[in-house]
Amino acid sequence: MSASNEPAPRPSRGIYLLPNLFTTGGLFAGFYAIIAASAGHYADACIAVFVAALLDGLDGRIARLTGTQSEFGTQYDSLADLVSFGMAPALVMYHWALVSLKEYGPVWGKVGWTAAFLYAACAALRLARFNSQVSVIDKRWFIGLASPAAAGLVMSFIWVMTDFEVSGRRLEFIALGVTLVAALLMVSRFRYFSFKTLPIAERVPFIVVPLAVLVFVSLYLFQSKLLLALTAAYALSAPVTWVLGRRRRRAETADAVVGPSSEESSPVEPKGGE
Repeated sequence: MSASNEPAPRPSRGIYLLPNLFTTGGLFAGFYAIIAASAGHYADACIAVFVAALLDGLDGRIARLTGTQSEFGTQYDSLADLVSFGMAPALVMYHWALVSLKEYGPVWGKVGWTAAFLYAACAALRLARFNSQVSVIDKRWFIGLASPAAAGLVMSFIWVMTDFEVSGRRLEFIALGVTLVAALLMVSRFRYFSFKTLPIAERVPFIVVPLAVLVFVSLYLFQSKLLLALTAAYALSAPVTWVLGRRRRRAETADAVVGPSSEESSPVEPKGGE
């Protein structure tokens, strides 16, 4: 029988277990955050979202290290991210603070759940844009705030306020602003540095070891506060860089325009004897 008549091999129906287990764990953490928030356990919900972010960072690295990357894993990871970093933060924020906007009237009540939906929709748009451009974008940068970072900003804000025993019903308008800012940053065109491109070598300078210990101790002592400071600084880094760059370009343009004109307009000294 000729080679052309041989039946084509059937595609494998199996999936890689290890990386998808981590993805499933992240999905479970996001789902648990929604359940915890509906029961009023907001600190537990925030911790669950950060656990989901940790597992989300591990599943991709494990897949690359073990050579178990697949299209199925990529799509499954995106769906899990939508739940953990889109739906979960939106619903936790809604239960914690935005639901209390209805006390100001039915219109404000609609503003509350619309803001929560806008956050979830922007997370979905951010993930869809990333998936469609992953092969053409510069991997050193994220276009728009990544959904795990946006979720970290929202959840760390709630976590800090919960630690200080501040009710979301007293901060509903601030919570509304945080939700909208995080949502719009996800679909913005700001460029954020991607830490995935940092080189990981077998040997590192000795100073890295005590610094890592310091970070872990700080996280243990000031978990929510340090996470809020880090996520807020990262979220603001791209807009601040854009503003500073725009001002620098304007200054350079002004110098280029004013420089030659000032030389041309300078008076010519009269020659002697005239």
